[in-house]
Amino acid sequence: MCLAIPGKLLSIDVELDEVFRQGKVSFGGILKDVNLTMLPDAKVGDFVLVHVGVAISIVDEEEARQTFEYLRQMGEVEELKE
Repeated sequence: MCLAIPGKLLSIDVELDEVFRQGKVSFGGILKDVNLTMLPDAKVGDFVLVHVGVAISIVDEEEARQTFEYLRQMGEVEELKE
């Protein structure tokens, strides 16, 4: 089974061309660099689903928070800090 985790796109740090972009995503306060190539329309402030370091979908904030709550209930994450 594969798991994608929602996070908030805080910045777009690398844009080599109109296709390859990389940004900083916050997962409940933990910051990671994420490949944004599959989401050319993603913008700062969007919530994205990330699987193995690649953003694969844009989701709304409520869906992201609900997913974090499910993960917290399962003991997989600590409290959401945002």
